Amino acid sequence: MTPQSPVNIQGPRSDDRALWDVAFAVYGYPALLIAHRLKVFPLLADGARTLTDICEMLSLQRRPAEAILTAATALGFLSLQNGRYSLTARSEDYLLEKSPSYFGFFWDMMIDNAQVFSYASLEQAVLTNSPQVYGGGDIYKSHEEQAELARRFTRGMHSISMTLAAAWPSTLKLDNHHMMLDIGGGSGAHSIGAALRLPDLQALVLDLGPICEVAQEFIARHDLQDRIRTHVADMWNDPFPEADLHFYSNIYHDWPAERDQFLTEKSFKSLQTGGRIIIHDVLYNDEKTGPFAPAAYSMLMMGWTEGTSYSGLELSDMLKAAGFDDIQAYPAFGHYSIVTGIKP
Repeated sequence: MTPQSPVNIQGPRSDDRALWDVAFAVYGYPALLIAHRLKVFPLLADGARTLTDICEMLSLQRRPAEAILTAATALGFLSLQNGRYSLTARSEDYLLEKSPSYFGFFWDMMIDNAQVFSYASLEQAVLTNSPQVYGGGDIYKSHEEQAELARRFTRGMHSISMTLAAAWPSTLKLDNHHMMLDIGGGSGAHSIGAALRLPDLQALVLDLGPICEVAQEFIARHDLQDRIRTHVADMWNDPFPEADLHFYSNIYHDWPAERDQFLTEKSFKSLQTGGRIIIHDVLYNDEKTGPFAPAAYSMLMMGWTEGTSYSGLELSDMLKAAGFDDIQAYPAFGHYSIVTGIKP
């Protein structure tokens, strides 16, 4: 028999690491949530510890303990030197509850609603174009009806907001504005951040009753009761009180475009000449080819709300259509950007 010629198999044009990264992320990132729930980070706040120490103190066997500690180290939340694990600056800043930048309450909210980011839940959200949190009900209706649920959600959002709130007020000149209306302001984090940065600014946090109660707690914690007040109202149906600066953070990505256009036009009508609107959110690039963060945020919204991430261009067009002028979009902090415009 004549031997057959070898068959040339066309190789891929890149290696397969990006494919593995998808699979690894599904398993790797939950290690951080597990470490957080097990209180690994507070355990190390008093000093470095060995793997054996951590196993004994958390009643864990070596194999699972080493898996979560190695993941936390690889992702920059722990360091390992001379056989001892210690906190990094990142974990000290964001994963110790005493820190003003504590992120853990948001992670708690993720863990408490873990079914929402399961494959089955996200697939159902994509196939039905409907949120799956709270059994597929309306998240905001649920919050309105269940006061304690609203309070927990608000504290979770506060956890991610204070760091952002300390940053964005310094990205643009706001000295000529005197009253900020923090629409859907939740815990009041952004009003607090703005007031601390701008000593002449007053602020009004507009939200539902149970949420305003939480905001009052945080406002009092910063001793800002004389400069920040709460205003119980429904942003869709109640008039906006007088202000020369309207601020929306993490609001527009919760709703379909037609409802966001409604809010934009409502702000335009409410503001006087020279009044400013600021939209603070995680934004796509103008081509909507990335970055990854807003794409992932849109998937998060698939599980939680009716909304999606926008590009800066899309929000700018929304402001322009409402009548705003001098429209600008630029980075604020981390994954967040702002889009702002002035009423002519």
